[in-house]
Amino acid sequence: MALQFPDVSLLSLDRYAALFDEREMQRMMARIGELGAMLEGRVVWNISSSAVGGGVAEMVRSLLAYARGAGVDARWAVVTGPPAFFTLTKRLHNALHGSLGDGSPLGEAERALFERVGHENAAELLPMVRPGDIAIVHDPQPAAMIASLACAGAHVVWRCHIGHDEVNGEVELGWGFVSPYLREADAYVFSRAAYVPRQLPRVRVAVIPPSIDPFSTKNQPLDEPAIEAILAHTGIIGGPEKATPRFLREDGTPGRVDRTAEILRHGGPPSAETPLVVQVSRWDRLKDPVGVLCGFARIDASAAHGAELVLAGPDVTSVADDPEGAAVYAEVVAAWHRLGEEPRRRVHLVSLPAVDVDENAAIVNALQRHARVIVQKSLHEGFGLTVTEAMWKARPIVASAVGGIQDQIDDGRQGLLVASGDLDAFARAVARLLAEPKRADELAASARRRVLERYLGIHSLLRYGALIEALETHAPATERAANP
Repeated sequence: MALQFPDVSLLSLDRYAALFDEREMQRMMARIGELGAMLEGRVVWNISSSAVGGGVAEMVRSLLAYARGAGVDARWAVVTGPPAFFTLTKRLHNALHGSLGDGSPLGEAERALFERVGHENAAELLPMVRPGDIAIVHDPQPAAMIASLACAGAHVVWRCHIGHDEVNGEVELGWGFVSPYLREADAYVFSRAAYVPRQLPRVRVAVIPPSIDPFSTKNQPLDEPAIEAILAHTGIIGGPEKATPRFLREDGTPGRVDRTAEILRHGGPPSAETPLVVQVSRWDRLKDPVGVLCGFARIDASAAHGAELVLAGPDVTSVADDPEGAAVYAEVVAAWHRLGEEPRRRVHLVSLPAVDVDENAAIVNALQRHARVIVQKSLHEGFGLTVTEAMWKARPIVASAVGGIQDQIDDGRQGLLVASGDLDAFARAVARLLAEPKRADELAASARRRVLERYLGIHSLLRYGALIEALETHAPATERAANP
Protein backbone atom coordinates (compact mmCIF):
# COMPACT_ATOMS: atom_id res chain seq x y z
CA MET A 1 0.00 0.00 0.00
CA ALA A 2 1.04 3.59 -0.56
CA LEU A 3 -0.61 6.89 0.19
CA GLN A 4 -1.74 8.80 -2.86
CA PHE A 5 -1.05 12.51 -3.21
CA PRO A 6 -3.47 13.89 -5.83
CA ASP A 7 -2.31 16.84 -7.87
CA VAL A 8 -4.10 20.03 -6.89
CA SER A 9 -4.24 23.04 -9.18
CA LEU A 10 -3.89 26.66 -8.07
CA LEU A 11 -6.98 28.85 -8.39
CA SER A 12 -7.42 32.54 -7.71
CA LEU A 13 -10.23 33.78 -5.50
CA ASP A 14 -10.40 36.89 -7.69
CA ARG A 15 -12.94 35.11 -9.87
CA TYR A 16 -15.47 35.50 -7.03
CA ALA A 17 -15.49 39.23 -7.78
CA ALA A 18 -18.03 38.44 -10.50
CA LEU A 19 -20.51 37.27 -7.83
CA PHE A 20 -20.14 39.80 -4.98
CA ASP A 21 -20.15 43.58 -4.79
CA GLU A 22 -16.78 45.33 -4.45
CA ARG A 23 -17.08 46.15 -0.75
CA GLU A 24 -18.01 42.62 0.28
CA MET A 25 -15.27 41.15 -1.89
CA GLN A 26 -12.65 43.44 -0.36
CA ARG A 27 -13.76 42.48 3.13
CA MET A 28 -13.51 38.75 2.41
CA MET A 29 -10.14 39.01 0.66
CA ALA A 30 -8.66 41.08 3.50
CA ARG A 31 -9.75 38.44 5.99
CA ILE A 32 -8.32 35.62 3.88
CA GLY A 33 -5.06 37.54 3.64
CA GLU A 34 -4.87 37.68 7.45
CA LEU A 35 -5.50 33.96 7.72
CA GLY A 36 -2.93 33.16 5.04
CA ALA A 37 -0.27 35.16 6.90
CA MET A 38 -1.04 33.18 10.06
CA LEU A 39 -0.33 29.90 8.20
CA GLU A 40 2.93 30.99 6.57
CA GLY A 41 5.55 28.23 6.79
CA ARG A 42 3.06 25.56 7.72
CA VAL A 43 1.19 22.91 5.75
CA VAL A 44 -2.56 22.35 5.85
CA TRP A 45 -2.99 18.63 5.20
CA ASN A 46 -6.31 17.18 4.06
CA ILE A 47 -6.61 13.42 4.49
CA SER A 48 -9.47 11.50 2.91
CA SER A 49 -10.32 8.11 1.41
CA SER A 50 -10.90 8.96 -2.25
CA ALA A 51 -9.78 11.54 -4.79
CA VAL A 52 -12.75 10.95 -7.13
CA GLY A 53 -16.33 9.80 -7.12
CA GLY A 54 -18.12 11.84 -4.48
CA GLY A 55 -18.94 15.22 -3.03
CA VAL A 56 -16.21 15.10 -0.38
CA ALA A 57 -13.47 14.57 -2.95
CA GLU A 58 -14.82 17.33 -5.17
CA MET A 59 -15.06 19.76 -2.28
CA VAL A 60 -11.57 19.00 -0.96
CA ARG A 61 -10.03 19.43 -4.41
CA SER A 62 -11.71 22.80 -4.90
CA LEU A 63 -10.99 24.25 -1.45
CA LEU A 64 -7.34 23.20 -1.61
CA ALA A 65 -6.92 24.83 -5.01
CA TYR A 66 -8.28 28.15 -3.73
CA ALA A 67 -6.26 27.91 -0.51
CA ARG A 68 -3.12 27.40 -2.60
CA GLY A 69 -4.12 30.35 -4.76
CA ALA A 70 -4.29 32.43 -1.57
CA GLY A 71 -0.71 31.46 -0.69
CA VAL A 72 -1.42 28.59 1.71
CA ASP A 73 0.67 25.39 1.44
CA ALA A 74 -2.33 23.07 1.24
CA ARG A 75 -1.80 19.40 0.40
CA TRP A 76 -3.93 16.29 -0.03
CA ALA A 77 -3.25 12.71 1.04
CA VAL A 78 -5.59 9.85 0.13
CA VAL A 79 -5.43 6.70 2.24
CA THR A 80 -5.22 3.25 0.73
CA GLY A 81 -6.12 -0.17 2.06
CA PRO A 82 -7.26 -3.66 1.07
CA PRO A 83 -10.83 -4.27 -0.17
CA ALA A 84 -11.83 -5.60 3.26
CA PHE A 85 -10.98 -2.20 4.76
CA PHE A 86 -13.35 -0.35 2.43
CA THR A 87 -16.06 -2.95 3.02
CA LEU A 88 -15.65 -2.23 6.73
CA THR A 89 -15.69 1.56 6.32
CA LYS A 90 -18.78 1.36 4.08
CA ARG A 91 -20.47 -0.60 6.87
CA LEU A 92 -19.39 2.13 9.30
CA HIS A 93 -20.63 4.83 6.91
CA ASN A 94 -24.05 3.18 6.77
CA ALA A 95 -24.20 2.78 10.56
CA LEU A 96 -23.53 6.49 11.16
CA HIS A 97 -26.41 7.15 8.77
CA GLY A 98 -28.61 4.93 10.96
CA SER A 99 -28.67 2.12 8.39
CA LEU A 100 -27.80 -1.58 8.72
CA GLY A 101 -25.90 -1.68 5.44
CA ASP A 102 -24.66 -5.20 4.77
CA GLY A 103 -25.14 -6.11 8.43
CA SER A 104 -21.54 -7.23 8.88
CA PRO A 105 -20.02 -7.06 12.38
CA LEU A 106 -18.12 -4.13 13.86
CA GLY A 107 -16.12 -6.16 16.33
CA GLU A 108 -12.56 -6.75 17.42
CA ALA A 109 -11.41 -8.22 14.09
CA GLU A 110 -12.75 -5.18 12.27
CA ARG A 111 -11.15 -2.87 14.81
CA ALA A 112 -7.80 -4.57 14.32
CA LEU A 113 -8.06 -4.11 10.53
CA PHE A 114 -9.12 -0.47 10.92
CA GLU A 115 -6.16 0.29 13.19
CA ARG A 116 -3.64 -1.57 11.06
CA VAL A 117 -4.58 0.32 7.91
CA GLY A 118 -4.61 3.62 9.80
CA HIS A 119 -1.18 3.01 11.30
CA GLU A 120 0.31 1.97 7.95
CA ASN A 121 -0.96 5.11 6.24
CA ALA A 122 0.16 7.29 9.15
CA ALA A 123 3.65 5.80 9.07
CA GLU A 124 4.04 6.99 5.50
CA LEU A 125 2.69 10.48 6.12
CA LEU A 126 4.36 11.31 9.44
CA PRO A 127 7.87 11.99 8.07
CA MET A 128 6.32 14.90 6.12
CA VAL A 129 4.35 16.39 9.04
CA ARG A 130 5.91 19.12 11.18
CA PRO A 131 4.82 20.60 14.53
CA GLY A 132 2.30 23.35 13.93
CA ASP A 133 0.94 21.86 10.70
CA ILE A 134 -2.83 21.51 10.39
CA ALA A 135 -4.32 18.09 9.60
CA ILE A 136 -7.98 17.98 8.52
CA VAL A 137 -9.02 14.33 8.61
CA HIS A 138 -12.19 13.63 6.63
CA ASP A 139 -14.76 11.08 7.76
CA PRO A 140 -14.21 7.73 9.51
CA GLN A 141 -11.85 6.05 7.04
CA PRO A 142 -8.61 7.81 8.17
CA ALA A 143 -9.69 8.34 11.80
CA ALA A 144 -7.15 5.84 13.16
CA MET A 145 -4.41 8.26 11.99
CA ILE A 146 -5.49 11.06 14.35
CA ALA A 147 -3.46 10.06 17.42
CA SER A 148 -0.25 9.70 15.39
CA LEU A 149 -0.74 13.10 13.75
CA ALA A 150 -1.38 14.72 17.13
CA CYS A 151 1.78 13.11 18.55
CA ALA A 152 3.71 14.63 15.64
CA GLY A 153 2.63 18.09 16.84
CA ALA A 154 -0.06 18.78 14.25
CA HIS A 155 -3.31 20.54 15.10
CA VAL A 156 -5.84 17.87 14.13
CA VAL A 157 -9.40 18.61 12.99
CA TRP A 158 -11.76 15.71 12.35
CA ARG A 159 -14.27 16.68 9.68
CA CYS A 160 -17.40 14.48 9.58
CA HIS A 161 -19.53 14.80 6.45
CA ILE A 162 -22.13 12.23 7.50
CA GLY A 163 -24.63 11.69 10.28
CA HIS A 164 -28.21 10.97 11.24
CA ASP A 165 -30.82 13.22 12.82
CA GLU A 166 -32.04 10.53 15.20
CA VAL A 167 -30.09 8.09 17.37
CA ASN A 168 -30.89 4.42 16.85
CA GLY A 169 -29.00 1.20 17.51
CA GLU A 170 -26.95 1.47 14.33
CA VAL A 171 -25.93 5.05 15.06
CA GLU A 172 -24.82 4.05 18.56
CA LEU A 173 -22.92 1.08 17.14
CA GLY A 174 -21.14 3.29 14.62
CA TRP A 175 -20.15 5.96 17.13
CA GLY A 176 -19.09 3.29 19.59
CA PHE A 177 -16.65 2.01 16.99
CA VAL A 178 -15.20 5.31 15.76
CA SER A 179 -15.25 7.62 18.79
CA PRO A 180 -12.16 6.14 20.54
CA TYR A 181 -10.05 7.29 17.58
CA LEU A 182 -11.28 10.89 17.85
CA ARG A 183 -10.11 11.73 21.37
CA GLU A 184 -6.83 13.34 20.33
CA ALA A 185 -8.41 15.70 17.80
CA ASP A 186 -8.30 19.39 18.69
CA ALA A 187 -11.63 20.14 17.03
CA TYR A 188 -14.53 18.45 15.30
CA VAL A 189 -16.44 19.82 12.33
CA PHE A 190 -19.93 18.65 11.39
CA SER A 191 -22.33 19.66 8.63
CA ARG A 192 -25.24 19.89 11.09
CA ALA A 193 -25.48 20.31 14.85
CA ALA A 194 -27.93 17.39 14.96
CA TYR A 195 -25.16 15.02 13.86
CA VAL A 196 -22.87 15.68 16.84
CA PRO A 197 -22.78 12.56 19.04
CA ARG A 198 -22.93 12.67 22.82
CA GLN A 199 -19.44 11.12 22.98
CA LEU A 200 -17.74 14.35 21.80
CA PRO A 201 -17.21 17.51 23.89
CA ARG A 202 -19.40 20.25 22.45
CA VAL A 203 -16.86 22.97 23.20
CA ARG A 204 -14.59 21.49 20.52
CA VAL A 205 -17.33 21.24 17.88
CA ALA A 206 -17.90 23.64 14.99
CA VAL A 207 -20.69 23.45 12.41
CA ILE A 208 -19.52 24.26 8.88
CA PRO A 209 -21.86 23.40 6.02
CA PRO A 210 -20.34 21.99 2.84
CA SER A 211 -19.97 24.18 -0.23
CA ILE A 212 -19.59 24.13 -3.99
CA ASP A 213 -17.21 25.87 -6.36
CA PRO A 214 -19.41 27.86 -8.75
CA PHE A 215 -16.58 27.97 -11.31
CA SER A 216 -15.68 24.27 -11.26
CA THR A 217 -16.15 22.05 -14.27
CA LYS A 218 -19.30 20.66 -12.69
CA ASN A 219 -20.84 24.08 -11.99
CA GLN A 220 -19.46 26.45 -14.64
CA PRO A 221 -21.93 28.02 -17.09
CA LEU A 222 -22.57 26.03 -20.28
CA ASP A 223 -24.44 27.36 -23.27
CA GLU A 224 -27.23 25.34 -24.87
CA PRO A 225 -25.19 24.14 -27.89
CA ALA A 226 -22.49 22.75 -25.57
CA ILE A 227 -25.08 21.10 -23.29
CA GLU A 228 -26.83 19.37 -26.17
CA ALA A 229 -23.54 18.36 -27.79
CA ILE A 230 -22.27 16.75 -24.56
CA LEU A 231 -25.51 14.86 -23.97
CA ALA A 232 -25.77 13.76 -27.60
CA HIS A 233 -22.17 12.56 -27.71
CA THR A 234 -22.55 10.52 -24.54
CA GLY A 235 -25.80 9.00 -25.87
CA ILE A 236 -28.02 10.40 -23.12
CA ILE A 237 -30.18 12.24 -25.67
CA GLY A 238 -30.64 11.52 -29.34
CA GLY A 239 -29.90 13.63 -32.38
CA PRO A 240 -26.78 14.84 -34.17
CA GLU A 241 -23.98 16.74 -32.48
CA LYS A 242 -24.50 20.26 -33.77
CA ALA A 243 -21.53 21.63 -31.85
CA THR A 244 -18.35 20.45 -30.15
CA PRO A 245 -18.94 18.82 -26.71
CA ARG A 246 -16.63 21.32 -25.07
CA PHE A 247 -16.00 22.56 -21.54
CA LEU A 248 -13.27 24.17 -19.44
CA ARG A 249 -11.16 21.94 -17.23
CA GLU A 250 -10.53 22.71 -13.57
CA ASP A 251 -7.21 24.40 -14.48
CA GLY A 252 -8.89 26.63 -17.08
CA THR A 253 -7.65 24.76 -20.16
CA PRO A 254 -10.07 23.63 -22.90
CA GLY A 255 -11.59 20.17 -22.63
CA ARG A 256 -13.78 17.95 -24.79
CA VAL A 257 -16.05 15.05 -23.90
CA ASP A 258 -14.71 12.04 -25.80
CA ARG A 259 -16.17 9.06 -23.95
CA THR A 260 -19.73 7.75 -24.07
CA ALA A 261 -21.99 6.57 -21.27
CA GLU A 262 -23.19 3.01 -20.68
CA ILE A 263 -26.98 3.22 -20.88
CA LEU A 264 -29.70 0.68 -20.20
CA ARG A 265 -32.94 1.64 -21.92
CA HIS A 266 -35.95 0.06 -23.61
CA GLY A 267 -36.23 1.88 -26.90
CA GLY A 268 -34.50 4.96 -28.25
CA PRO A 269 -32.98 7.94 -26.46
CA PRO A 270 -35.10 10.97 -25.58
CA SER A 271 -34.92 13.91 -27.94
CA ALA A 272 -33.39 17.25 -26.98
CA GLU A 273 -36.95 18.56 -26.47
CA THR A 274 -38.03 15.77 -24.10
CA PRO A 275 -38.42 17.01 -20.51
CA LEU A 276 -36.06 15.05 -18.25
CA VAL A 277 -36.41 14.26 -14.57
CA VAL A 278 -32.89 13.58 -13.32
CA GLN A 279 -31.19 12.14 -10.25
CA VAL A 280 -27.39 12.03 -10.24
CA SER A 281 -25.83 10.13 -7.34
CA ARG A 282 -23.59 7.26 -6.45
CA TRP A 283 -25.22 3.85 -6.76
CA ASP A 284 -25.97 3.76 -3.05
CA ARG A 285 -29.02 2.38 -1.24
CA LEU A 286 -29.16 5.51 0.91
CA LYS A 287 -29.79 7.53 -2.27
CA ASP A 288 -32.82 5.27 -2.92
CA PRO A 289 -32.45 4.89 -6.69
CA VAL A 290 -35.00 2.06 -6.67
CA GLY A 291 -37.45 4.38 -4.91
CA VAL A 292 -36.86 7.08 -7.53
CA LEU A 293 -37.53 4.60 -10.31
CA CYS A 294 -40.69 3.21 -8.70
CA GLY A 295 -41.96 6.65 -7.68
CA PHE A 296 -41.55 8.03 -11.19
CA ALA A 297 -43.35 4.99 -12.60
CA ARG A 298 -46.40 6.01 -10.54
CA ILE A 299 -46.76 9.22 -12.56
CA ASP A 300 -49.31 8.60 -15.29
CA ALA A 301 -47.90 9.32 -18.75
CA SER A 302 -50.36 12.18 -19.25
CA ALA A 303 -49.46 13.76 -15.89
CA ALA A 304 -45.77 13.47 -16.76
CA HIS A 305 -46.23 15.85 -19.73
CA GLY A 306 -43.94 13.67 -21.84
CA ALA A 307 -41.14 13.62 -19.24
CA GLU A 308 -38.68 10.75 -18.95
CA LEU A 309 -36.45 9.75 -16.04
CA VAL A 310 -32.65 9.61 -16.14
CA LEU A 311 -31.05 7.83 -13.20
CA ALA A 312 -27.34 8.52 -13.49
CA GLY A 313 -24.32 7.46 -11.46
CA PRO A 314 -20.64 6.74 -11.95
CA ASP A 315 -19.35 3.64 -13.65
CA VAL A 316 -19.39 1.18 -10.74
CA THR A 317 -15.76 0.17 -11.26
CA SER A 318 -14.49 3.73 -10.77
CA VAL A 319 -15.15 4.43 -7.06
CA ALA A 320 -12.54 2.66 -4.95
CA ASP A 321 -14.05 3.36 -1.52
CA ASP A 322 -17.61 2.18 -2.37
CA PRO A 323 -17.63 -1.61 -2.72
CA GLU A 324 -21.45 -1.80 -2.72
CA GLY A 325 -21.90 0.18 -5.94
CA ALA A 326 -22.08 -2.79 -8.30
CA ALA A 327 -24.59 -4.62 -6.11
CA VAL A 328 -26.83 -1.56 -5.80
CA TYR A 329 -26.72 -0.96 -9.54
CA ALA A 330 -27.75 -4.59 -10.07
CA GLU A 331 -30.73 -4.01 -7.76
CA VAL A 332 -31.75 -0.97 -9.81
CA VAL A 333 -31.50 -2.95 -13.04
CA ALA A 334 -33.67 -5.71 -11.56
CA ALA A 335 -36.28 -3.15 -10.48
CA TRP A 336 -36.20 -1.59 -13.96
CA HIS A 337 -36.89 -4.99 -15.54
CA ARG A 338 -39.91 -5.43 -13.24
CA LEU A 339 -41.55 -2.25 -14.57
CA GLY A 340 -44.29 -2.51 -17.12
CA GLU A 341 -43.30 -1.94 -20.73
CA GLU A 342 -44.68 1.61 -20.93
CA PRO A 343 -42.96 3.03 -17.81
CA ARG A 344 -39.78 1.13 -18.66
CA ARG A 345 -39.57 3.05 -21.94
CA ARG A 346 -39.56 6.30 -19.96
CA VAL A 347 -36.68 5.32 -17.63
CA HIS A 348 -32.99 5.42 -18.60
CA LEU A 349 -30.21 4.00 -16.39
CA VAL A 350 -26.97 5.84 -17.15
CA SER A 351 -23.47 4.87 -15.99
CA LEU A 352 -21.19 7.83 -16.55
CA PRO A 353 -17.53 7.45 -17.53
CA ALA A 354 -15.23 8.47 -14.68
CA VAL A 355 -11.74 7.85 -16.06
CA ASP A 356 -11.32 11.60 -16.59
CA VAL A 357 -12.58 13.51 -13.53
CA ASP A 358 -13.18 16.74 -15.46
CA GLU A 359 -14.96 14.96 -18.29
CA ASN A 360 -17.27 13.25 -15.80
CA ALA A 361 -17.99 16.59 -14.12
CA ALA A 362 -18.79 18.22 -17.48
CA ILE A 363 -21.30 15.48 -18.30
CA VAL A 364 -22.99 15.87 -14.90
CA ASN A 365 -23.08 19.64 -15.40
CA ALA A 366 -24.74 19.31 -18.80
CA LEU A 367 -27.24 16.75 -17.52
CA GLN A 368 -28.25 18.85 -14.52
CA ARG A 369 -28.59 22.02 -16.60
CA HIS A 370 -30.70 20.18 -19.20
CA ALA A 371 -33.03 18.66 -16.58
CA ARG A 372 -36.57 19.98 -16.31
CA VAL A 373 -36.71 18.73 -12.70
CA ILE A 374 -33.89 17.43 -10.49
CA VAL A 375 -34.71 14.99 -7.71
CA GLN A 376 -32.75 13.73 -4.72
CA LYS A 377 -34.85 11.09 -3.04
CA SER A 378 -32.35 10.09 -0.36
CA LEU A 379 -33.34 7.98 2.62
CA HIS A 380 -30.56 9.63 4.63
CA GLU A 381 -28.27 12.45 3.57
CA GLY A 382 -25.34 14.06 5.34
CA PHE A 383 -25.81 17.29 3.40
CA GLY A 384 -26.60 16.64 -0.25
CA LEU A 385 -24.25 18.55 -2.53
CA THR A 386 -26.14 17.36 -5.59
CA VAL A 387 -29.01 19.47 -4.25
CA THR A 388 -26.68 22.46 -3.81
CA GLU A 389 -25.45 22.03 -7.38
CA ALA A 390 -29.00 21.95 -8.72
CA MET A 391 -29.92 25.02 -6.69
CA TRP A 392 -26.93 26.94 -8.08
CA LYS A 393 -28.00 26.02 -11.62
CA ALA A 394 -31.50 27.32 -10.88
CA ARG A 395 -33.20 24.00 -11.48
CA PRO A 396 -36.53 23.04 -9.86
CA ILE A 397 -35.97 20.40 -7.18
CA VAL A 398 -37.95 17.66 -5.45
CA ALA A 399 -36.03 16.16 -2.53
CA SER A 400 -36.48 14.16 0.63
CA ALA A 401 -36.86 16.07 3.89
CA VAL A 402 -33.81 14.43 5.46
CA GLY A 403 -30.45 15.56 6.80
CA GLY A 404 -28.82 18.64 5.37
CA ILE A 405 -31.32 18.88 2.52
CA GLN A 406 -33.68 20.43 5.08
CA ASP A 407 -31.11 23.15 5.80
CA GLN A 408 -30.82 24.06 2.14
CA ILE A 409 -34.47 24.00 1.14
CA ASP A 410 -37.47 25.49 2.88
CA ASP A 411 -40.38 23.51 1.51
CA GLY A 412 -42.27 25.60 -1.03
CA ARG A 413 -39.62 28.32 -1.18
CA GLN A 414 -36.47 26.84 -2.77
CA GLY A 415 -37.98 23.52 -3.83
CA LEU A 416 -40.43 20.83 -2.75
CA LEU A 417 -39.66 18.46 0.13
CA VAL A 418 -41.36 15.11 0.65
CA ALA A 419 -41.14 12.33 3.22
CA SER A 420 -38.39 9.97 2.12
CA GLY A 421 -40.56 6.86 2.11
CA ASP A 422 -43.70 8.32 0.49
CA LEU A 423 -43.61 7.34 -3.17
CA ASP A 424 -47.01 8.85 -3.91
CA ALA A 425 -46.00 12.23 -2.48
CA PHE A 426 -42.80 12.08 -4.50
CA ALA A 427 -44.75 11.36 -7.69
CA ARG A 428 -47.23 14.19 -7.00
CA ALA A 429 -44.44 16.70 -6.35
CA VAL A 430 -42.59 15.83 -9.56
CA ALA A 431 -45.82 15.97 -11.57
CA ARG A 432 -46.64 19.37 -10.04
CA LEU A 433 -43.36 20.94 -11.11
CA LEU A 434 -43.74 19.48 -14.60
CA ALA A 435 -47.26 20.94 -14.83
CA GLU A 436 -46.43 24.38 -13.37
CA PRO A 437 -43.30 25.70 -15.10
CA LYS A 438 -43.77 29.29 -13.83
CA ARG A 439 -43.93 28.10 -10.21
CA ALA A 440 -40.97 25.80 -10.83
CA ASP A 441 -38.91 28.71 -12.14
CA GLU A 442 -39.75 30.84 -9.07
CA LEU A 443 -38.53 28.11 -6.73
CA ALA A 444 -35.38 27.66 -8.79
CA ALA A 445 -34.50 31.37 -8.71
CA SER A 446 -34.91 31.45 -4.93
CA ALA A 447 -32.71 28.36 -4.65
CA ARG A 448 -29.85 29.98 -6.52
CA ARG A 449 -29.98 33.05 -4.27
CA ARG A 450 -29.68 30.86 -1.18
CA VAL A 451 -26.52 29.18 -2.48
CA LEU A 452 -25.00 32.58 -3.26
CA GLU A 453 -25.62 33.65 0.33
CA ARG A 454 -24.49 30.50 2.16
CA TYR A 455 -22.87 27.64 0.29
CA LEU A 456 -19.98 28.80 -1.90
CA GLY A 457 -16.36 27.78 -1.44
CA ILE A 458 -15.22 31.21 -0.30
CA HIS A 459 -17.63 30.92 2.64
CA SER A 460 -16.03 27.61 3.64
CA LEU A 461 -12.49 28.99 3.44
CA LEU A 462 -13.41 31.83 5.80
CA ARG A 463 -15.03 29.41 8.25
CA TYR A 464 -12.13 26.94 8.23
CA GLY A 465 -9.67 29.80 8.61
CA ALA A 466 -11.55 31.09 11.64
CA LEU A 467 -11.54 27.60 13.14
CA ILE A 468 -7.77 27.25 12.69
CA GLU A 469 -7.31 30.70 14.21
CA ALA A 470 -9.36 29.57 17.20
CA LEU A 471 -7.08 26.56 17.63
CA GLU A 472 -4.08 28.88 17.67
CA THR A 473 -5.58 30.97 20.46
CA HIS A 474 -7.08 27.96 22.31
CA ALA A 475 -10.53 29.47 21.94
CA PRO A 476 -13.55 27.14 21.76
CA ALA A 477 -13.97 25.78 18.24
CA THR A 478 -17.48 27.12 17.89
CA GLU A 479 -16.57 30.64 18.93
CA ARG A 480 -14.94 31.90 15.75
CA ALA A 481 -15.88 29.30 13.13
CA ALA A 482 -19.49 30.40 13.47
CA ASN A 483 -18.56 34.05 12.88
CA PRO A 484 -15.79 34.29 10.27
